[in-house]
Amino acid sequence: MITLYLRGRVPSDHRPLEEFLRRARLVYDEPAGIRTRLQWSEADPTRFVEIVEYRDRATYDADQRRVETDPRMRALLAEWRTLLDGPPDVEAYEEHPLTDPA
Repeated sequence: MITLYLRGRVPSDHRPLEEFLRRARLVYDEPAGIRTRLQWSEADPTRFVEIVEYRDRATYDADQRRVETDPRMRALLAEWRTLLDGPPDVEAYEEHPLTDPA
């Protein structure tokens, strides 16, 4: 599994971002194998983490191509950026199973 973490901040009210993500999830999660979640900081209610989980590398790679070429995705991401207070921090992590040493 690959997990994308998009950390950011909203100017004050978090409702516009939540409303946007309710709409956008329909497109974001459209391909099979993608799940989007949102978490708010307990310490600072203007800070969030949007979490996008990909079933596998192929799903992640296909979605990255979709982000670059799909007009709907490009429009949604442009709208998403208008809701933020500054640029987001984006990191991708690939899960590796923990196994016992042989």
